[in-house]
Amino acid sequence: MNRLSIGVIGLGVGEQHVRTYLNNPNCVVAAICDFSDEKLRSAKEQFPGIKLVKSAQDIISDPEIDVVSIASYDDDHFSQVVSALDSGKHVFVEKPICQTYEEMKQIKRTWDSKNKIPLFLACNLILREAPLYRWLREQIKQDALGKIYAIDGEYLYGRHQKITEGWRNAVDNYSVIEGGGIHMIDLMLWLTGQRPVTVISAGNRICSEGTKFRYNDFVTSIMQFESGMIGRITANFGCVHRHQHVLRIYGTKATFLYDDAGPRLYTSRNPNDPGQKIDLPPLPETKGDLIPDFISAILTEKDITDETEMIFDGICISAACDLAVKTQKREMITYL
Repeated sequence: MNRLSIGVIGLGVGEQHVRTYLNNPNCVVAAICDFSDEKLRSAKEQFPGIKLVKSAQDIISDPEIDVVSIASYDDDHFSQVVSALDSGKHVFVEKPICQTYEEMKQIKRTWDSKNKIPLFLACNLILREAPLYRWLREQIKQDALGKIYAIDGEYLYGRHQKITEGWRNAVDNYSVIEGGGIHMIDLMLWLTGQRPVTVISAGNRICSEGTKFRYNDFVTSIMQFESGMIGRITANFGCVHRHQHVLRIYGTKATFLYDDAGPRLYTSRNPNDPGQKIDLPPLPETKGDLIPDFISAILTEKDITDETEMIFDGICISAACDLAVKTQKREMITYL
């Protein structure tokens, strides 16, 4: 079987993309792009023999490249995804896939127009690959938690300087929901198989007041589902805390909690019951762990349409969350 030719855009998280592709016998990394001379010099030392370019379009328009792996800044994702799909490339992109509902509509139109090829499109919503959440998903499928009536997901960023001093303060319309809360939104969709109908949100920027960061650093959203389930997703970028995801799932048979005390499952209301500790990692080994399955899907022509549609749903939800902050009203969530 011929190996897939890969082009990687961006050398932040993208460096982990490169290493994952290099370790895959079905891939060859043909080119790497970054606008930073320093990062390109480092890449030349780490990845000798790979073509280095400063323009993303050099990778996107290269007829020899099969897969474009995008790890650029958030506000570049939309144009690069659409351009890569238009050029007939499979696309693996860091989250968020885009910044607005209208951009998501355009990406879906472009992707739909290429479905006869077909082109594969995936987003690096990496928590799906964590052993803890893969176990939890199976527990939910097996009805171990009973009917789920509430799910709380908190994205504690704990990296204040990255929003006040890094590239995020220069990006127009930066959203902490799309930049981090999207991981918890995706977990909510992926674990429960349900989509919310409405959302109400609130936010503030107290932690970044007086800095260059122009947007809310804290946003919390409450969502209602047709089943009656309630979802609450919080993106907390200014918190005095280490980087961590907090998840609570409440079912009629059991409660799952993951916080500073570690993951555990409670199956009793007995106050003396310490709960069952779950000894599984809450994070994948690397940020490239979803890539092997993506490459396998391309080579075997496996249908991953449902997974791609869930990516679209996540942006529709996050866009509605941000809209609800502005309007201070309950908003209907419009799906594509």
